[in-house]
Amino acid sequence: MRERPKIDLGLTGYDEMFMNDQERAENRLPKIYDIPIDEIDDFPDHPFKVRLDEDMDQLVESVKSRGVITPVTLRQKEDGRYEIVSGHRRRKACELAGLETVPAEIKNLTRDEAIILMVESNLQRSVILPSEKAFSYKMRLEAMTRQGQRTDLTSTPVESKSRANEELGNQVGESREQIRRYIRLTELIPELLEMVDEGRIAMRPAVELSYLNDIEQQDLLPAMEIADATPSHVQAIKMRRFSEEGKLTPEVIESIMCEEKPNQKEKVSIRYEDAKRYIPSNVPYKETGAYILKALEYYHRHLERMRDDAR
Repeated sequence: MRERPKIDLGLTGYDEMFMNDQERAENRLPKIYDIPIDEIDDFPDHPFKVRLDEDMDQLVESVKSRGVITPVTLRQKEDGRYEIVSGHRRRKACELAGLETVPAEIKNLTRDEAIILMVESNLQRSVILPSEKAFSYKMRLEAMTRQGQRTDLTSTPVESKSRANEELGNQVGESREQIRRYIRLTELIPELLEMVDEGRIAMRPAVELSYLNDIEQQDLLPAMEIADATPSHVQAIKMRRFSEEGKLTPEVIESIMCEEKPNQKEKVSIRYEDAKRYIPSNVPYKETGAYILKALEYYHRHLERMRDDAR
């Protein structure tokens, strides 16, 4: 059985008495250990997705050629294994690159300290999905609450219960109300939350839909198929009102979804499920229309060239 490294998280003040200034400075630098990948567990309920996309391919190639530039951050568990706090993508890249170990800094953190650091480090990503923000904000606010602050995670905040929302908003550059909206998204069923991530449902109607119960949200899915549309903000507000009155049946949902929207123009409908097999995976849903239009323009030029060659 492989022996785990003994992790020294720092010397005592007594030990430092016998060091010179250079040794004290070196002692304060983070200690980096090569930790076996198979001894590292994911962070519980980690809200950020590790996507096997083009960026991951580039990271794997970087790891193969240059190694891991920034060590991952781990927390040692009571059973001797490690829990990853920051660096899930780097750990996965090492695994895909065929490495057995990953360079890591071991930090002595409480559960709530680890949650706060995990959220802070992952919010530095260039692309963050609404669902990732939603669950990470919720986890962090709950950690702040356990540390003695008060907040209401699900309802409209009032002054006496919104200090944690405001503090988090200041830290991440979001308003207190926007923090509340993101956290409401955690009440959506997975199918609707995925549509929010894809840009098919906007934030404001998504927040209103989050007040529907799970059964009502499930009933909305076939109604959207029939209407070949997602709810507008006005439609979502109407559904929420019927839900609060206990009158939101599948028939009512379908009726609301089939209402003609203001300024609605005649359009050609193409099911996304039918078109997506021809669309590269790196094209976001909200850019699908532009991609199809560009493809049609290319095809039109191709036909013109064929006609010119035939003359």
